[in-house]
Amino acid sequence: MSEEKVEAKRKLIEGGKRRDGRGPEDIRPLHFEVRVLKNANGSALVQYGNTKVLAAVYGPRDPGARSMALPHRAVLRCRYHMAPFSTHERKSPAPSRREIELSKVVREALEPAVITESFPRTAIDIFIEVLNADGGTRTAGITAASLALADAGIPMRDLVAGIAVGKVDGVLVLDINEEEDMYGEADMPMAFMPSLGLITLIQLNGTLSEEEFWSAIELGLKGAEKVYEAQKEALRKRYASVEQV
Repeated sequence: MSEEKVEAKRKLIEGGKRRDGRGPEDIRPLHFEVRVLKNANGSALVQYGNTKVLAAVYGPRDPGARSMALPHRAVLRCRYHMAPFSTHERKSPAPSRREIELSKVVREALEPAVITESFPRTAIDIFIEVLNADGGTRTAGITAASLALADAGIPMRDLVAGIAVGKVDGVLVLDINEEEDMYGEADMPMAFMPSLGLITLIQLNGTLSEEEFWSAIELGLKGAEKVYEAQKEALRKRYASVEQV
């Protein structure tokens, strides 16, 4: 490990505070909006601190290729993409292997929530664009996509709230940013359907003990409940303004 990396890691938590001033169980400031795109059936803009993600939903609609249509439910299709300007160094606009993998991860995290059987032989398309990346883009993408689905009027069993727990300097921390992801010991992205008490995604990069693993799930659920409340408030705010018109 280089001296620079050791130095950066050493200073991630000092005096019980993270470098951005948060405590271990604090989430970055959240800002959620729905119906931000005119031409999509549903859309949402989600911010976790400096991470900003836009999601758009189209459908249910004709899937195009007849071979893709399923007789008993809709097909959920998802595209996760990072804008070339979303990272410190310009990213190629071509889809990377990681983006293709995360498209599948996000789709699988959302599928348990969407009542696809209401729309047989159709497709529901979800487009997720990372506008600015500062850690937690997949969990922010899940949160944004869930809001966009709700905004589109797609029947859902529950909203899906994404959050990540990391291990930094031996301490479990909620909602890690890019620096903590790079220099921490573990990163565990999760997605929850909070009102149903269900987990739709768990991934783990790094190493946690069994005790740390269960503690991380408990901490993640606490964070997901805060995200969930922010999601519901964004929807209430949107449709309260519609009723006033």
